[in-house]
Amino acid sequence: MEATTTPERDDLATRPRARWKTVAYGALGLVLLASPFWGRALLQQMRFFNVHAVRVEGVRYLDPAVVVARLRVDTTVSLFDDSDRWAERVNGHPQVESVRVTRELPGTIVLHVSERLPVALVTSNEGLVPIDAEGRRLPVEPARMPMDLPVVGSRDRQLLAMLDTVRRTTPALYAALSDIRRERGELRLRVTGVEVRASVGLGAARLADIVPVTDDLARRRVRVAELDLRYRDQVIARLAQ
Repeated sequence: MEATTTPERDDLATRPRARWKTVAYGALGLVLLASPFWGRALLQQMRFFNVHAVRVEGVRYLDPAVVVARLRVDTTVSLFDDSDRWAERVNGHPQVESVRVTRELPGTIVLHVSERLPVALVTSNEGLVPIDAEGRRLPVEPARMPMDLPVVGSRDRQLLAMLDTVRRTTPALYAALSDIRRERGELRLRVTGVEVRASVGLGAARLADIVPVTDDLARRRVRVAELDLRYRDQVIARLAQ
Protein backbone atom coordinates (compact mmCIF):
# COMPACT_ATOMS: atom_id res chain seq x y z
CA MET A 1 0.00 0.00 0.00
CA GLU A 2 1.24 3.49 -0.79
CA ALA A 3 -0.27 6.65 0.65
CA THR A 4 0.82 10.22 0.19
CA THR A 5 -0.13 12.66 2.88
CA THR A 6 1.13 16.04 3.96
CA PRO A 7 2.17 17.72 7.21
CA GLU A 8 -0.47 19.85 8.88
CA ARG A 9 1.10 23.29 9.10
CA ASP A 10 1.26 25.79 6.24
CA ASP A 11 0.11 25.48 2.67
CA LEU A 12 2.30 22.77 1.16
CA ALA A 13 1.29 23.37 -2.45
CA THR A 14 4.49 24.21 -4.29
CA ARG A 15 4.50 26.92 -6.90
CA PRO A 16 5.17 25.81 -10.46
CA ARG A 17 8.86 25.95 -11.20
CA ALA A 18 10.68 25.64 -14.44
CA ARG A 19 11.99 22.15 -14.94
CA TRP A 20 15.55 23.33 -15.35
CA LYS A 21 15.43 25.01 -11.96
CA THR A 22 14.25 21.85 -10.23
CA VAL A 23 16.93 19.77 -11.93
CA ALA A 24 19.60 22.33 -11.07
CA TYR A 25 18.63 22.47 -7.42
CA GLY A 26 18.43 18.70 -7.26
CA ALA A 27 21.93 18.33 -8.68
CA LEU A 28 23.20 20.95 -6.24
CA GLY A 29 21.58 19.07 -3.38
CA LEU A 30 23.30 15.83 -4.35
CA VAL A 31 26.67 17.57 -4.57
CA LEU A 32 26.30 19.27 -1.20
CA LEU A 33 24.97 16.12 0.43
CA ALA A 34 28.13 14.31 -0.63
CA SER A 35 30.22 17.13 0.82
CA PRO A 36 31.56 17.32 4.38
CA PHE A 37 29.38 18.46 7.31
CA TRP A 38 29.15 22.05 6.06
CA GLY A 39 27.39 20.80 2.89
CA ARG A 40 24.46 19.32 4.83
CA ALA A 41 24.29 22.42 7.04
CA LEU A 42 23.99 24.59 3.93
CA LEU A 43 21.24 22.38 2.51
CA GLN A 44 19.26 22.76 5.73
CA GLN A 45 19.19 26.53 5.20
CA MET A 46 17.77 26.32 1.66
CA ARG A 47 13.97 26.70 1.61
CA PHE A 48 13.81 24.86 -1.71
CA PHE A 49 14.50 21.63 0.22
CA ASN A 50 11.88 22.15 2.91
CA VAL A 51 9.49 19.22 3.36
CA HIS A 52 6.30 19.54 1.33
CA ALA A 53 5.09 15.90 1.27
CA VAL A 54 5.41 12.60 3.10
CA ARG A 55 4.82 9.20 1.47
CA VAL A 56 4.19 6.09 3.54
CA GLU A 57 4.84 2.65 2.04
CA GLY A 58 4.34 -0.87 3.39
CA VAL A 59 1.39 -0.38 5.73
CA ARG A 60 -1.69 -2.60 5.68
CA TYR A 61 -3.61 -2.11 8.90
CA LEU A 62 -1.86 1.03 10.13
CA ASP A 63 -3.36 4.36 9.06
CA PRO A 64 -0.73 6.32 7.04
CA ALA A 65 -1.99 9.58 8.58
CA VAL A 66 -1.08 8.23 12.02
CA VAL A 67 2.45 7.49 10.82
CA VAL A 68 2.84 10.98 9.36
CA ALA A 69 1.57 12.61 12.55
CA ARG A 70 4.33 10.89 14.54
CA LEU A 71 6.99 12.61 12.42
CA ARG A 72 5.96 16.05 13.73
CA VAL A 73 7.25 17.84 10.65
CA ASP A 74 5.92 20.83 8.74
CA THR A 75 7.06 23.10 5.91
CA THR A 76 9.66 24.79 8.10
CA VAL A 77 11.55 21.48 8.35
CA SER A 78 14.37 20.70 5.95
CA LEU A 79 14.45 17.45 4.02
CA PHE A 80 18.03 17.10 5.25
CA ASP A 81 17.27 17.23 8.96
CA ASP A 82 18.14 14.20 11.09
CA SER A 83 16.32 11.21 9.56
CA ASP A 84 17.30 8.98 12.51
CA ARG A 85 15.15 11.14 14.76
CA TRP A 86 12.19 10.73 12.37
CA ALA A 87 12.69 6.95 12.31
CA GLU A 88 12.83 6.85 16.13
CA ARG A 89 9.49 8.67 16.37
CA VAL A 90 7.77 6.29 13.95
CA ASN A 91 9.33 3.22 15.58
CA GLY A 92 7.63 4.22 18.81
CA HIS A 93 4.26 3.11 17.45
CA PRO A 94 3.27 -0.39 18.69
CA GLN A 95 2.28 -1.50 15.17
CA VAL A 96 5.64 -0.59 13.65
CA GLU A 97 8.35 -3.24 13.62
CA SER A 98 10.88 -1.10 11.77
CA VAL A 99 11.06 1.86 9.43
CA ARG A 100 13.56 3.08 6.87
CA VAL A 101 13.60 6.74 5.85
CA THR A 102 14.62 7.92 2.38
CA ARG A 103 14.37 11.27 0.63
CA GLU A 104 13.10 12.30 -2.78
CA LEU A 105 14.31 15.69 -3.96
CA PRO A 106 13.29 18.37 -3.67
CA GLY A 107 11.04 17.90 -0.61
CA THR A 108 9.48 14.45 -0.08
CA ILE A 109 10.13 12.16 2.88
CA VAL A 110 9.49 8.48 2.11
CA LEU A 111 8.81 6.12 5.02
CA HIS A 112 9.29 2.42 4.25
CA VAL A 113 7.42 0.75 7.10
CA SER A 114 7.63 -2.88 8.18
CA GLU A 115 4.40 -3.42 10.09
CA ARG A 116 3.70 -5.83 12.94
CA LEU A 117 0.92 -7.95 11.46
CA PRO A 118 -1.77 -9.66 13.50
CA VAL A 119 -1.59 -13.46 13.21
CA ALA A 120 -4.65 -14.38 15.29
CA LEU A 121 -7.61 -13.15 17.27
CA VAL A 122 -7.68 -14.04 20.95
CA THR A 123 -10.75 -14.08 23.16
CA SER A 124 -10.85 -11.52 25.95
CA ASN A 125 -13.33 -9.70 28.17
CA GLU A 126 -13.61 -7.13 25.39
CA GLY A 127 -14.34 -9.73 22.72
CA LEU A 128 -11.87 -10.76 20.04
CA VAL A 129 -8.65 -8.75 19.92
CA PRO A 130 -5.81 -9.04 17.37
CA ILE A 131 -2.36 -10.16 18.51
CA ASP A 132 0.96 -10.58 16.75
CA ALA A 133 3.28 -13.59 16.70
CA GLU A 134 4.71 -12.63 20.10
CA GLY A 135 1.31 -12.33 21.74
CA ARG A 136 1.26 -8.53 21.84
CA ARG A 137 -2.09 -6.87 21.44
CA LEU A 138 -2.20 -4.60 18.41
CA PRO A 139 -4.27 -1.39 18.39
CA VAL A 140 -6.41 -2.47 15.45
CA GLU A 141 -10.19 -2.51 15.73
CA PRO A 142 -11.59 -5.64 14.02
CA ALA A 143 -14.95 -3.88 13.69
CA ARG A 144 -13.35 -1.02 11.75
CA MET A 145 -11.01 -3.16 9.66
CA PRO A 146 -12.30 -6.71 9.03
CA MET A 147 -9.64 -9.37 9.61
CA ASP A 148 -10.02 -12.97 8.47
CA LEU A 149 -7.74 -14.49 11.13
CA PRO A 150 -7.79 -17.76 13.07
CA VAL A 151 -9.10 -17.58 16.63
CA VAL A 152 -6.93 -18.86 19.50
CA GLY A 153 -8.02 -19.49 23.07
CA SER A 154 -4.93 -17.96 24.70
CA ARG A 155 -1.70 -16.12 23.91
CA ASP A 156 0.20 -19.36 23.40
CA ARG A 157 3.58 -18.28 22.00
CA GLN A 158 4.27 -21.71 20.52
CA LEU A 159 1.00 -21.77 18.60
CA LEU A 160 1.37 -18.15 17.51
CA ALA A 161 4.87 -18.82 16.14
CA MET A 162 3.52 -21.78 14.19
CA LEU A 163 0.66 -19.69 12.80
CA ASP A 164 3.09 -16.96 11.75
CA THR A 165 5.21 -19.49 9.87
CA VAL A 166 2.13 -20.91 8.13
CA ARG A 167 1.06 -17.36 7.21
CA ARG A 168 4.41 -16.69 5.55
CA THR A 169 5.02 -20.08 3.91
CA THR A 170 1.56 -21.47 3.11
CA PRO A 171 -0.84 -18.50 2.90
CA ALA A 172 -3.68 -20.55 1.37
CA LEU A 173 -3.60 -22.96 4.31
CA TYR A 174 -3.42 -20.07 6.77
CA ALA A 175 -6.48 -18.48 5.16
CA ALA A 176 -8.37 -21.77 5.60
CA LEU A 177 -7.64 -21.96 9.35
CA SER A 178 -10.56 -20.76 11.43
CA ASP A 179 -9.50 -21.69 14.97
CA ILE A 180 -6.84 -23.54 16.95
CA ARG A 181 -6.86 -24.61 20.60
CA ARG A 182 -5.35 -27.03 23.11
CA GLU A 183 -7.81 -29.63 24.30
CA ARG A 184 -7.16 -32.65 26.53
CA GLY A 185 -3.43 -32.76 25.86
CA GLU A 186 -3.62 -32.31 22.08
CA LEU A 187 -4.23 -29.65 19.49
CA ARG A 188 -7.55 -29.16 17.79
CA LEU A 189 -7.77 -27.09 14.62
CA ARG A 190 -10.52 -26.37 12.15
CA VAL A 191 -9.49 -26.07 8.50
CA THR A 192 -12.17 -25.32 5.90
CA GLY A 193 -14.75 -26.76 8.27
CA VAL A 194 -12.84 -30.00 8.91
CA GLU A 195 -11.68 -30.85 12.43
CA VAL A 196 -7.95 -31.63 12.64
CA ARG A 197 -6.29 -33.41 15.58
CA ALA A 198 -2.57 -33.06 16.17
CA SER A 199 0.07 -33.46 18.85
CA VAL A 200 1.19 -30.49 20.93
CA GLY A 201 4.27 -29.01 19.27
CA LEU A 202 2.86 -29.31 15.77
CA GLY A 203 5.09 -27.56 13.24
CA ALA A 204 4.04 -25.58 10.20
CA ALA A 205 5.56 -28.11 7.80
CA ARG A 206 3.69 -30.97 9.44
CA LEU A 207 0.40 -29.06 9.27
CA ALA A 208 1.00 -28.46 5.56
CA ASP A 209 0.91 -32.25 5.07
CA ILE A 210 -2.88 -32.05 5.06
CA VAL A 211 -2.95 -29.94 1.87
CA PRO A 212 -2.34 -32.74 -0.70
CA VAL A 213 -4.67 -35.02 1.27
CA THR A 214 -7.56 -32.56 1.33
CA ASP A 215 -6.96 -31.69 -2.34
CA ASP A 216 -7.13 -35.37 -3.31
CA LEU A 217 -10.25 -36.01 -1.25
CA ALA A 218 -11.92 -32.93 -2.74
CA ARG A 219 -11.18 -34.16 -6.27
CA ARG A 220 -12.79 -37.49 -5.40
CA ARG A 221 -15.68 -35.70 -3.69
CA VAL A 222 -15.12 -37.56 -0.46
CA ARG A 223 -16.54 -35.91 2.64
CA VAL A 224 -14.18 -35.87 5.61
CA ALA A 225 -15.24 -35.62 9.25
CA GLU A 226 -11.77 -35.44 10.76
CA LEU A 227 -8.08 -35.47 9.88
CA ASP A 228 -5.57 -36.91 12.34
CA LEU A 229 -1.92 -35.82 12.34
CA ARG A 230 -0.90 -37.49 15.59
CA TYR A 231 0.83 -40.41 13.87
CA ARG A 232 4.26 -39.94 12.38
CA ASP A 233 4.40 -39.41 8.61
CA GLN A 234 0.71 -40.17 8.23
CA VAL A 235 -2.47 -38.21 7.70
CA ILE A 236 -5.44 -40.29 8.71
CA ALA A 237 -8.79 -39.23 7.28
CA ARG A 238 -11.97 -40.29 9.02
CA LEU A 239 -14.83 -40.06 6.57
CA ALA A 240 -18.17 -38.47 7.30
CA GLN A 241 -21.06 -40.93 7.81
